[in-house]
Amino acid sequence: MHFATGVLLIASTGCTSAMNHTQPNPDAAPHATTESSPKATLWEWPLKFTAHNFGAYCFNTQSCTILYKGFPHGSDTPSPSVESYGRPLEKLLSAGYLAIRNFPPPAIVTWRSRDGAPHRTEVDMAEIFKDGLIRHHLRREEISETTSISLPDIILEVNDRTINVYMRAMIFTKALQKPGNPHSNFRNDLIKVYSQTY
Repeated sequence: MHFATGVLLIASTGCTSAMNHTQPNPDAAPHATTESSPKATLWEWPLKFTAHNFGAYCFNTQSCTILYKGFPHGSDTPSPSVESYGRPLEKLLSAGYLAIRNFPPPAIVTWRSRDGAPHRTEVDMAEIFKDGLIRHHLRREEISETTSISLPDIILEVNDRTINVYMRAMIFTKALQKPGNPHSNFRNDLIKVYSQTY
């Protein structure tokens, strides 16, 4: 796994305020928060994107707020561990803020880690994804020629003292990914792109 570098990091004591929750709810429908609906580049190689969906989650923190394009995520209340949900991380993370054009100013993250220490940083998606490439694990010849590529998800995770950034893109394939399952003609792998521990 390769991590992007060059993200602006600003360390200082953090303050918190009441914000919307980002506790994962696997059964909840995505938020309806959208802008206009730009489309990702259609089947050019390598696969690139000009807009994205966004989600943010907090685990193992005393408090945690994330502000991205003016939209708040997080809570002033403690967040549980990933393990407490009884499901793997890839089943918990999704992106509910839809169709954001590349790229807003950096996400501002203010949180207290599990030990109560305050942290504040900025996470610059424009720097992390400066090549504009969609992250995936497919070869060109494996991708379906009859479908377009939808906007990828960018997901920011705060876990105790670590910030991770992931990308997930649904890409339809020529072959079934699970033989015998007619609904498995796609990949949507959760791929870690960046990680920083404070």
